[in-house]
Amino acid sequence: MKLKPLHDNVVVKPMSAEETTASGIVLPDNANKEKPEKGEVLAVGPGKIMENGQLKSMNVRVGDKVMFKKYSPDEIKIDEEKYLLISEGDILGILE
Repeated sequence: MKLKPLHDNVVVKPMSAEETTASGIVLPDNANKEKPEKGEVLAVGPGKIMENGQLKSMNVRVGDKVMFKKYSPDEIKIDEEKYLLISEGDILGILE
């Protein structure tokens, strides 16, 4: 099943939050118990309709790696895979 977001929504696959401590111990992504703050854009909506009726195009593209506000995304599950649905306004930036 595919999900095509509407308006200015973005579908993001969360990136692993695995970390390594200063002593070299690898902490798995479930050790922190917080939602990831980075992910890869899988799909984008057409954009936001402004008050004047014009469509404002999206700034992010499929394949972009983005940072977003920690508690803003909605978790969705498609075919046993977890994804995040985020409004473009909650994306803080594109990682390069």
